[in-house]
Amino acid sequence: MGRSGRGLTAAQLDALCGHWPGVTRDIKWETRLVYSVDGKMFAMTAAQGGGPAYLYAKVPDERFLELTDRAGIVPAPYLARARWVMIAEPARFATGELAAFVLGSYALVRAKLAKKRQAELGPLPAIGKDTP
Repeated sequence: MGRSGRGLTAAQLDALCGHWPGVTRDIKWETRLVYSVDGKMFAMTAAQGGGPAYLYAKVPDERFLELTDRAGIVPAPYLARARWVMIAEPARFATGELAAFVLGSYALVRAKLAKKRQAELGPLPAIGKDTP
C-alpha cells in the first residue's frame, strides 16, 4: 500500500485489516463490505459493484466535529450519532492517513470488548512502512 499513495481501494482495505485479530468481513445491506471485530463494525466500503468507494470509520468523539469540518469527510449517514464518518473523497487523502483512520476505528471498537477478550486478541496491530 505504501504511505505515499492516495485513496484506499477495497483490495487495499482487505490487505490492511483483513488479517487483524478477531476481524471478519461480510456484505451488509447488499452493497457494503463491512469489517467487524467480534461482530462489531469498525470499517465499511462499497462491495464490488456496490457504488462509490466511500470509506466509513468510527472516530473518537472529541475528533468528530474537527474531522467532519475537513473537505472530503462528512458525518456518516445513519451512523453519525455513533461518531462514524464517511470519507466521501478518499483520493483526497494519503493512503497512510486512511489506514490510520481504519486502525483507529478498530482500536476504538475493540476497546469496548470485554477485557478478557481484548487480552485474547493480543496486541493491537501497527501500521508501518511495510504495511500492505
